[in-house]
Amino acid sequence: MAFTLSYKVNNLKVKDEINADGETLENAVVQTYWTVTGTDENGNEAEWAGATPFTAANVPAGSFVAFADLTEANVISWIQAVVDGDASYKQHIEEQLQKRIDDELVTEVEEGSLPWATPVDPE
Repeated sequence: MAFTLSYKVNNLKVKDEINADGETLENAVVQTYWTVTGTDENGNEAEWAGATPFTAANVPAGSFVAFADLTEANVISWIQAVVDGDASYKQHIEEQLQKRIDDELVTEVEEGSLPWATPVDPE
């Protein structure tokens, strides 16, 4: 099961946090809500929603990105680091994506004619 994953940030929660140096980091991101779209090698897609908590407790003030300066790419890189850094979590996400793809493929049913019906001549 090999997926290409793309992430979208849906929402953030922030609060002022005091880092290990005793400095207050205003509006630090403490919770993210996101959606990942997984595309398999056959082009089938599925989505899965996730939530990842964060803390700025160990972030030096010089490395802190102010809320107003954040980009979606910044936040996605944090989320990807968490997902990629935990093999069992990433496997769980990919299993959920595969399950959704499989469920979608099973429910794609075509309407057919009855095997005993006389075919209608399209004119």
